[in-house]
Amino acid sequence: MSIVLNHSLMATALSVTSPHRSSCLLRFRRDPTSTRETLLSFGLRSRHNQIRCESLRSSSESRVTRRGEAVVTAAKKRHQSPERCAAEGILIGGGEVEVAREVGKLIPERMKVVMLTACMMCLCNADRVVMSVAVVPLAEKLGWSSSFLGVVQSSFLWGYIFSSVIGGALVDRYGGKRVLAWGVALWSFATLLTPWAAAHSTVALLCARAFFGLAEGVAMPSMTTLLSRWFPMDERASAVGISMAGFHMGNVVGLLLTPLMLSSIGISGPFILFASLGLLWVSTWASGVTNNPQDSPFITRSELRQIQAGKPVHTPTSSTKPNPSLRLLLSKLPTWAIIFANVTNNWGYFVLLSWMPVYFQTVFNVNLKQAAWFSALPWATMAVSGYFAGSASDCLIRTGHSVTSVRKIMQSIGFIGPGLSLLCLNYAKSPSCAAILMTIALSLSSFSQAGFLLNMQDIAPEYAGFLHGISNCAGTLAAIVSTIGTGYFVQWLGSFQAFLTVTAFLYFATTVFWILFATGERVF
Repeated sequence: MSIVLNHSLMATALSVTSPHRSSCLLRFRRDPTSTRETLLSFGLRSRHNQIRCESLRSSSESRVTRRGEAVVTAAKKRHQSPERCAAEGILIGGGEVEVAREVGKLIPERMKVVMLTACMMCLCNADRVVMSVAVVPLAEKLGWSSSFLGVVQSSFLWGYIFSSVIGGALVDRYGGKRVLAWGVALWSFATLLTPWAAAHSTVALLCARAFFGLAEGVAMPSMTTLLSRWFPMDERASAVGISMAGFHMGNVVGLLLTPLMLSSIGISGPFILFASLGLLWVSTWASGVTNNPQDSPFITRSELRQIQAGKPVHTPTSSTKPNPSLRLLLSKLPTWAIIFANVTNNWGYFVLLSWMPVYFQTVFNVNLKQAAWFSALPWATMAVSGYFAGSASDCLIRTGHSVTSVRKIMQSIGFIGPGLSLLCLNYAKSPSCAAILMTIALSLSSFSQAGFLLNMQDIAPEYAGFLHGISNCAGTLAAIVSTIGTGYFVQWLGSFQAFLTVTAFLYFATTVFWILFATGERVF
C-alpha cells in the first residue's frame, strides 16, 4: 500500500513540472500556495527542494549559455578575446545583482585615478612655472645678470637630479600612492617657503628651490608606475596622455595666473595659492586611491577583469626581487635609447619652459603679461596633442601593430617635428609667428609621451621606476646644462638663435639612435 502511495505521490509531483497542457499545472498556476502546502503535507519537502534546485540549476545554465554566446559574438565583432568582452560588461556566471551594481557605476575607478593623477601633474608643473614668471621682477629688483638668472632657474633641478633614482626605487618597492603623497606634501611646503626665502637671501632661495626639486623628483616615476598597474596595455598611452595633459595645463595655469597675482597681491600670492591646492590634493588622494586595482574597495569585478585581461605580464604588488645592477641596465642598447631620449627631451623642454617668457620680452619687447599669454598658448595645445598622441598609439596597438613600431613612430614624430620648428624659429620676425612655431614644436614634442616615456614599462615592467629614475637623472643633468647654458649664450651672443640651432640638431641625432636601438619587447 505504501509503495502504491509513494508512486502516486511521485507521479503527482512530476505532473507539476510536466508540459503546460497538464491540468495539474493549471491548478498550480491558479493557486500555487495551496498546491505547495498540499504537496508538503504528504512529506514531499525533500522532493520539492530537489525540484527547485534542479529548476534553478537549469535556469542558471541557460543564462550562462546565452551570455557565453553573446560574449563570443561580441568578441568576433570587436576583434577581442571573449574574456576581455566578458570583463567589459557580461559577467559569465555572475548574478543580476552584480550586473545591476556595475551598470549603475557610471565612472570607472581607473578614470578617477587618472584624473587625480592629472591634477597632481598640473600642480607639479604650475609650481615650477610660478618661478619662471616671478624671476623676471625678482631679477629687476635684485639686479641679477642673465647668466645668474639661469642659475636661479636651474636651482630646483639640483635637488631633482638626486631624487629621481631614489624616488624610482621607492616607487617600485612601496607603490606610487604613498611616495607621491609625501612628494606633493613636501614640494607644496617648499613652494610656500619660496617667497620668504627670496626676501631673506639668494642662498636661501636657491636652497628652497633645490628642496622643491628634491620632492618633485618622485612625480614622474609614481605616475608611470601607477598607470601601468591601473590600465590595460591598449589604454596605457591614453592614460599617460591624460596625465601629461594635466602636466602641460599646469604651464598654462601658472603662466596666466602668476602675472595677475603678482600685479595684484605681490610675489607671495601665487606661491601661497598653489601650495594650498597641493595640500588639498593630498587629502583627497590619501583616501581615494590604492597602489593596485585589486586592493581598491570601490572597483567593480568587471573593471578589474578588464584591467587584468589587458596585461601581458603580471605586475607584482611590491618588488620582492632586488633591482638589477646598474651595470646590467647600462649594458643594453634599449636602455641607452631611453636615456638619450630623456636627455634630449629634457634639454629642449626646460629651455622653452624656463626661457620662453624672457625670450618674448627680450627679443620682441613685449611686457610680462603679453609674454605670459604668448608663452601659454603652446602649452595649451601640447596638452591636447599629447592626449591624441596617446589615443593614436593605443589605436595602432589594438589594430595589430607591434609595440616596437608604435614606440618608434611616436618618438620620431616627437623629435623631428620640434627640431624643424626650432630651426624655423630663428627666422621669426614677430611674436605671433614665434608663438605659432613654438606651438608646433611643443605640440609635436608631446608625441614623446607615447614613445620613450611608455617604453620604460615595456622593457622593464618590474623595474620601471628604477629605470625611470636613472634616465631622469641623466635628463635632469641635461636640463641643468641647457638652462644655464641658454643664459650664457644669451649674455655672450645677445640672441637665442645659436642655442636653438644646437637643440634642433640634438633632436635629429637622438631620433636616429632611437630608431636603430629602441624596442618594445621586454628586456629585463
